[in-house]
Amino acid sequence: MYNEKVMEVFKNPQHMGEVENYNAIGTVGNEVCGDIMQITMRIEDNVIKDAKFKTFGCAAAVASSSTATGMIIGKTIEEALKLTNKQVIEELEGLPPQKIHCSVLAEDAIRLAIDSYLKGEVPSKEEK
Repeated sequence: MYNEKVMEVFKNPQHMGEVENYNAIGTVGNEVCGDIMQITMRIEDNVIKDAKFKTFGCAAAVASSSTATGMIIGKTIEEALKLTNKQVIEELEGLPPQKIHCSVLAEDAIRLAIDSYLKGEVPSKEEK
């Protein structure tokens, strides 16, 4: 069902966990398939210094989260907002049609996290 690249990323995910002292967070979920994805970021001077994910879901969801976070670290907010699920799929060398939604979740979580940062909605360390 999954290609070699997706399975490699799934077995050896990068950027897993939660960014310490994050100032951006986005959580998305799909009740139909059961995938839940949370991305945290540390943004400084308009640049994403770090990004990590916590994902409960299938191999495609984990691989999409890992790949997407890796693709935005070091990018400006504007560059990260241009990341599309299609780019994540290309980086993974494809996803089965029924798993495309996992890459959409990654794109959505990134957008929500950046939105939370821009709106100043992330609680301070004392509130977390």
